[in-house]
Amino acid sequence: MTEYREGWQHLLDEQQRRMQSAQAMGGEDKIARQHARGRKTARERIQALCDDKSFSEYGALAGGHHPADGSAIPADGLVGGTAAIEGRAVVLIAEDFTVKGGSIGHPNAAKRTRLVRLAMERRLPLVLILDGAGERSDNQRDRYPNAPNDLQLVADLKGIVPVVTLVLGTSAGHGALTGVFADLIIMAEVASMFTAGPPLIKAALGIDTSPEALGGAPMHTTRSGIAHNMGATEEDCFAMARYFLSLVASPQPPASQQHAQPRRLDSLLDILPPQPNQAYDMRDVLHMLVDSRSLFELQPGFGRSMLTALARIGGSPCMIIANQPASEAGAITTDGARKASHFIEVASNFGLPLISLVDNPGVLPGPASEASGVLKAAADMFLAQRRYRGNKIVAVLRKAFGFGSSVMGMNPWDQQTLSLALPSVNLGGVPAIGGAQAARASAEEAQHIAQVQSGAWVPADAMAFDKVIDPRDLRNEIIAALHL
Repeated sequence: MTEYREGWQHLLDEQQRRMQSAQAMGGEDKIARQHARGRKTARERIQALCDDKSFSEYGALAGGHHPADGSAIPADGLVGGTAAIEGRAVVLIAEDFTVKGGSIGHPNAAKRTRLVRLAMERRLPLVLILDGAGERSDNQRDRYPNAPNDLQLVADLKGIVPVVTLVLGTSAGHGALTGVFADLIIMAEVASMFTAGPPLIKAALGIDTSPEALGGAPMHTTRSGIAHNMGATEEDCFAMARYFLSLVASPQPPASQQHAQPRRLDSLLDILPPQPNQAYDMRDVLHMLVDSRSLFELQPGFGRSMLTALARIGGSPCMIIANQPASEAGAITTDGARKASHFIEVASNFGLPLISLVDNPGVLPGPASEASGVLKAAADMFLAQRRYRGNKIVAVLRKAFGFGSSVMGMNPWDQQTLSLALPSVNLGGVPAIGGAQAARASAEEAQHIAQVQSGAWVPADAMAFDKVIDPRDLRNEIIAALHL
């Protein structure tokens, strides 16, 4: 062995020792404990989510050489780098619960900031995998030359690149705060997320609680609306993240000729009542409208009178917002408007066509609705769709009343590529719920209002719609507009 080679061998052995220490994470006992909870380690999660052998780790040695000769902390509790998901390059940040509960030390914070900057500079999607305790309690004892903060940078990513958050364990404090900026937030069924955990709640407020009650996935996906989708397993969460990124990240492949072929929806006449006061499940319409097995409903447990979904129609990825007559007659509620606003902005930010299927009696009235802030939520949704500048296609299936028609983008000449109506449309300037009674109209006047509101012929005569179509042609008309 030459003198040079002997010197190199010493350095390479040391490098290998340090890398092995970093990749060992919290050690066998803590890894076994993580597995006993039914959870993967950070490295196993990255392997399961990403394309095989595509992960390139950044900052593996961060935390391994404390400036004050403190103990080495493997990768400082954070595994991150670049990888590919179905061939698309992404940046990943995964909290490692086996190392100090996934808490954030100074090298950990610097690594987060480096990786978020990389996503911004290279315009790459960012995936956050959360399972950590927030900022480390002893951070104030250490002095590092800088204290980078990824919170501002993740906020700056909003609308620039897709951001997906996967909450797969207990996420508290700083990690949870960065996670809520995401375009899609997915929680495992057993996961929880909060600003401060049960011990702090007990100390500050004297309230005994549990992680599940405080910020469990069922609560966040149905009541708070913080999270969008819930997976029964980590694999379910990974599948949703992969599909979401396949539709919103990077240029889309040409539409499949197989999917683009004309196909009439004959069965639609059997599931869509022409009478505006009869309920039906809009999901049945969506499954018929979109390409087979392509429908991905977003935030299904929240704001149930509004459906939001990603899908392909004729091979083209698109965002769908649709009123749900099976829930509160499809009325615009506070939660439904909040949900729709978010995903309209996602569609706008990443160039997805927006398909709006309208069937609502207006904004939901009443004391409880007003107290929930429905007026502001509906106004925010109106702003979101007004600012959308992509390929917007609006189809009025039956009823559209008052501001409920405007927030769905039905107003004439409202930047639509195509405005469609079925012959059964029922329109009005005031909500359908009690409109004539509120106006104190006589029986004769109420009948006249009903006659004017019923049918597509009057608005079509005034060019309120581009086309009045046979329901069976709905998919073909949308495909033609998507391919303009």
